[in-house]
Amino acid sequence: MWRNYLTVGTRALLKNKTYAFINIFGLAIGLAACLMLLLYVRYETSYDGWLPDSGRIAQVQATWHEPGQPVSPNQASPVPIRNMVRGGFPEIEAVSVAVPNRAVVAREGGPLYMDSLSVDPAFLRIFQLPFVRGDAGGALPDLASVVLTETEAERQFGSLDVIGRTLTTTSDEGERRDFRVTGVIRDLPRNTHLRFAALFRFDPNSYAALSEGAQSWGEMSQYHYIKLRPGADLAAMNARLPDWERSVIPSQVIDGRSSSRADIMDLAFVPVSKVHLGSAQGMAMTPGNDPRTVATFSISAVLVLIMACINFINLSTARAGQRAREVALRKVLGAARRDLVVQFLAESVLLAGLSMLIALALVELTLPALSALLDAELGFAYLGAGGYLLPALGLTLLVGAVGGAYPAFFLSRFQPAQVLKANKSAAEPHGSGRLRNLLVVAQFAIAIGLITCTWVIYSQTEYVQNVDPGYRRDGLVEMEGAWRLWETGNYDAMRRELAAVPGVSAVGRTNLGIATSNKNIQYVQAPGGVEGLNMGLYKVDSEFFPTMGMRLLAGRLLGDRQANDRVPRDPQTTEADYPALAQRGLNIVINRRAALLAGYRDPAAAVGQTFRMSMGTDELIPVTVAGVVEDTRIRTARDEIEPLVFAYDPLRTTAFIVRYEAAAPAEVMAGLQRVWARFLPDAPFEGAFAEDLIAELYQRERARGAVFAGFSAIAVLIACLGLFGLASFTAARRTKEIGIRKVLGARVRDIVKLLVWQFTKPVVIANLVAWPAAWWAMRDWLNTFDVRIDLGLTPFAVAGLIALGIAVGTIAGHAVRVARTNPILALRYE
Repeated sequence: MWRNYLTVGTRALLKNKTYAFINIFGLAIGLAACLMLLLYVRYETSYDGWLPDSGRIAQVQATWHEPGQPVSPNQASPVPIRNMVRGGFPEIEAVSVAVPNRAVVAREGGPLYMDSLSVDPAFLRIFQLPFVRGDAGGALPDLASVVLTETEAERQFGSLDVIGRTLTTTSDEGERRDFRVTGVIRDLPRNTHLRFAALFRFDPNSYAALSEGAQSWGEMSQYHYIKLRPGADLAAMNARLPDWERSVIPSQVIDGRSSSRADIMDLAFVPVSKVHLGSAQGMAMTPGNDPRTVATFSISAVLVLIMACINFINLSTARAGQRAREVALRKVLGAARRDLVVQFLAESVLLAGLSMLIALALVELTLPALSALLDAELGFAYLGAGGYLLPALGLTLLVGAVGGAYPAFFLSRFQPAQVLKANKSAAEPHGSGRLRNLLVVAQFAIAIGLITCTWVIYSQTEYVQNVDPGYRRDGLVEMEGAWRLWETGNYDAMRRELAAVPGVSAVGRTNLGIATSNKNIQYVQAPGGVEGLNMGLYKVDSEFFPTMGMRLLAGRLLGDRQANDRVPRDPQTTEADYPALAQRGLNIVINRRAALLAGYRDPAAAVGQTFRMSMGTDELIPVTVAGVVEDTRIRTARDEIEPLVFAYDPLRTTAFIVRYEAAAPAEVMAGLQRVWARFLPDAPFEGAFAEDLIAELYQRERARGAVFAGFSAIAVLIACLGLFGLASFTAARRTKEIGIRKVLGARVRDIVKLLVWQFTKPVVIANLVAWPAAWWAMRDWLNTFDVRIDLGLTPFAVAGLIALGIAVGTIAGHAVRVARTNPILALRYE
């Protein structure tokens, strides 16, 4: 029986090779696209799930909502968390701290940075990381020990047998320190929020020696993790967190007013498996992802599969109508309806099985390129945990059953006498024409929606990279690491050397870098401003503004002409003299946003106004606005413009900003590197062009947009294949009609118009379905950006015209060939 079904099904495919090709390869492309999209979705949702006991591990996150500042969700949390959180929550089994840093390792050819974490012993108990040399119990026994990853061990020593060997690092002050390697950890999978090449032992005493401010609830320099006892309820713990915050965070008295950071900060225990896709992405070790993006890819996978299934169903029903005489003869010869149903379903499953084999081959061939584009570690296995063999078999049976159900149950209802009496070789199952039209509408609605979304995503991605940032981005270089000069006093000498590099026109200093993530938020009291206002305070030198090309709106810039422009510091220790500052005051420059929040719509009206501002102390310092500059976009386009205060404090800047004109960028960068090597030979050179820094911000956005565009193109291709196949069957079924029309005087163009209109009408209707859905989806996505394009009619109209053009182009060539056929042959058809 089954051999007969297989033989009949194979002969039916070979008899109509065009149908077989379109149906098999169209479905294969759809299945492959769906599988790859689902692989990516599975990868994104699997972050840190591979960790043992991942369900009991949580990260302590802090979200700041200071008045006047954008809401700032962070994966780091205040320093006191480590010592205090366990006492308030008995459900906590262990607490650990991780402090990120970049150790400098001396090597032949120059110093290199090494991403590292300083952790306490509890870290290795909470995160049961796999050791390939040594073990967690003997790792990090003292402050002179270090644990390396496999890759870092190979990079530093060329071998994994490194236990007991010495790793030498260089401190910020140039002091060399030796560490003994006590373990090697297997390289972590990419689907983790953790990022480190080495683990050092955390020294709590180093923080005890720091200032009181570094121990405060406003210091966000550490990550904190907790491990819950079995059965602990994380949701109940999060519900108790606000009361705990208010009970442990002390009040501050600023300018005679009592306040607490508990009023502007919310803590949360977030499961480690939800960190990557969580709302808190500030201060993340690795770039996270937006849940909307993952949901979009999930929906796209389902839509592409639906389109492929629609093709399959449409072509199956169209082809089934050509087999009316075969069905009638089988019934006359004794075939039961059940046998016919099983036969048609078996043929459908056979087609789906062939398509799945091709789809799996396509996945394996294209997956490496997709992984590289998305910077992901997409794996594909058939067997074992997470294997795709059983899901692939299940999907094959499902698609085969869905595609074959309609023709199987309706074609098997044909009455043999009616078909044979009329000498019909073809018959249309009742209602199949309306079904096909409905499915074509759905298919092109999906295609139009995907084209529209692709257009909007591409336009927005290009727009945010090229939108005016408020400064001149071209010809700009940022050099991090200027803070290494704090103790040497070589700032001015190095600046002169940098300015002498051929092509360099200006050199400035700042601790507000391009595409920065650091924040220094201070309380500001402005007479007409927002209550409890907070602004970012950043330090610059006198050349910063002209070097950046920032536009002065009112007043003047800062410099050495007035003593009150500069923060007073001891030249030997570079510590600020806050009593002198409080007595005499300080001149500042603010941006337009800060002036607006302070109550001044006209920037000129803010010049000369005196505010009171915290500068790291509880006492407010009088500050006078000397000038107002245009707003600058220093973070991503998703972040709001921040109110900024600039103080002239060159001895506490952390980066050089270099402007070059009419010079080869590579030569300028090489010249800057030579100067760096003379002044800071023990520190790696970190120079980057502003354009590259901005491009890096949106690298993942561009990659995801490219992938989305690629799969949209696949959806359109599937729609075209299906439309071509349907046009072929329709033309074949209407051969006699076309012949009669030609005999009665119809011209070729009349026949072509008739066939083209039949298939473009559903495409026109599809626009009415696709446009509202695409508008809603894209409006929601664009609202995640602070600056965005206008969602006008252009993307929708263009998508509709593209779909219509594709439909006409797909059908027209076939229609012309059919319309030019000799009518004598057409009338002899039956």
